[in-house]
Amino acid sequence: MSTDLLSNSTTFGIGGVAKEYRWNWENQQLRTVYESLGNGSPLLLLPAFSTVSTREEMSGLAKLLAPYFQVVAVDWPGFGESSRLSVNYKPALYQHFLENFVTSVFDTPIAVVAAGHSAAYVLQLAQKNPSVFSRIALVAPTWRGPLPTMGVDRQVAGMVREIVRSPILGQILYKLNTVPSFLSFMYRRHVYVDAAKLTPSFIEHKWYNTQQSGARFAPAAFVTGNLDAVHNQAEFLALVQDLSVPLMVVIGESSPGKSRADMDALAALSGVEKAVLPGSLGMHEEYPEAVAEAIAPFLGIAPVTK
Repeated sequence: MSTDLLSNSTTFGIGGVAKEYRWNWENQQLRTVYESLGNGSPLLLLPAFSTVSTREEMSGLAKLLAPYFQVVAVDWPGFGESSRLSVNYKPALYQHFLENFVTSVFDTPIAVVAAGHSAAYVLQLAQKNPSVFSRIALVAPTWRGPLPTMGVDRQVAGMVREIVRSPILGQILYKLNTVPSFLSFMYRRHVYVDAAKLTPSFIEHKWYNTQQSGARFAPAAFVTGNLDAVHNQAEFLALVQDLSVPLMVVIGESSPGKSRADMDALAALSGVEKAVLPGSLGMHEEYPEAVAEAIAPFLGIAPVTK
């Protein structure tokens, strides 16, 4: 494992200094890209898993919080500018990555802001090793992938995953599910609230991210529920039991029904701080000012302004 400087200008970055973190998984070396901005105590920003996931979606939050922290945003393995190899993407891979990344890159307990599916992985690591995090803020936390959320049987979803991974038919299906019109539809349905923000240039930029070599493998695992770190709400809530790290949950008031129920249940647990703000599953990207303002006191800083 090593950390090597790449550049300070990347296509899907936050405007800081980009580096790469190399680590081994099942006898194969994977390259993960992360980026730092600002100075001060470290603050890790983890983007949500999605077909278009990149650390860039955390750029609004990063710029608002960089005056107070050394903000570090990372592309999950298989997403963004990290390696997109055709490995078996599963929870164990991401659990292994997160623990190794945090303990290798940082030498003090860090605050973390995790969006979407990142939530369960952060909570699992906090249970296993409470000393790595000082504070945890979860933004629109989820645990269930899109197909399981739609009620698709997990065995069927697993078959869909293997089809998408296949060389020819998989590429065709992936292309059909990442055309700009479909991406725009999905954003309007449950990611963004304000459709006016979904400009042609915005969607084209997201589409470009989906067209990278090997781009279909990790998203296929996410969409079919194969990256779900837990398998029911009870397991999700159990991750907070006996949690010794301060926890805050930020909820998008327009989140889809099933996801909103999970967020509300998590936020209702004893000792958990809560904020309900405008937005849906992409609120960390769509409304970074509101999110930063809400989590600022929790992170121990003055209210954040532009």
